[in-house]
Amino acid sequence: MSKYKLFLLRHGEGAWNKENRFCSWVDQKLSEDGLKEAQDCGRLLKEQGYKFDLVFTSLLSRSIQTAWLVLEAMGHEWVPVIKSWRLNERHYGSLIGLNRAEMAKEHGEEQVKVWRRSYNVTPPPIEESHPYFLEIYNDRRYTSCDVPKENLPRAESLKEVLDRLLPYWDSTVVPEIKQGRTVLISAHGNSCRALLKHLEGISDKDIASVTLPTGIPVLLELDENLKAVKPRQLLGDQVKIQAAIKKVEDQGKAIPST
Repeated sequence: MSKYKLFLLRHGEGAWNKENRFCSWVDQKLSEDGLKEAQDCGRLLKEQGYKFDLVFTSLLSRSIQTAWLVLEAMGHEWVPVIKSWRLNERHYGSLIGLNRAEMAKEHGEEQVKVWRRSYNVTPPPIEESHPYFLEIYNDRRYTSCDVPKENLPRAESLKEVLDRLLPYWDSTVVPEIKQGRTVLISAHGNSCRALLKHLEGISDKDIASVTLPTGIPVLLELDENLKAVKPRQLLGDQVKIQAAIKKVEDQGKAIPST
């Protein structure tokens, strides 16, 4: 029996989503399309009568910006927004900044799919010589974390994303939901997929085929133990949603030579 509702949202399209690059912990703002996705999402949620009491985001601007735009479109700018690094995107290590399609051409589509979608495989860690290392680890936002900066990840599998997300979920998000508050988590493709795996009991193998497009709200109905009692619902025009899912899945395919 459904007792609670939870909404998950992968942020609107970012500049590097558009360029098909591994963005990860590099801080990127939303693209023009991403701004519209977030605003459209807010309007849809308002039209369907949903209201939030609390929003959780990562520390990355695209997640925060999406939450702001959704709340603005709903006329709910006053709703509190709480931020944590534990909702950050998966850390893609040395792959950060690389183009997925070019990598598929070089390493093969299957290898890129393993790096992107598998549960247990961790990509090579980011080194200090990496062009984005200092931009990430010298960023002042990470001085506020609940772990020392030197203990922050240098690369993660999806399993490791879930491992660092679950303590925050259990200690901070769950009590709010159990008090009857309606929560939106505005985060990232992989932090949302990791949480879906936990809530829906998705197997290590099947999580590879779970795709979340940008800017599409996901409604979960949960029981008293916060486990999903119905299949997740991606809200909006289903034809457009399926096209958006295919677009995400195609990002890891090699571009044919001309």
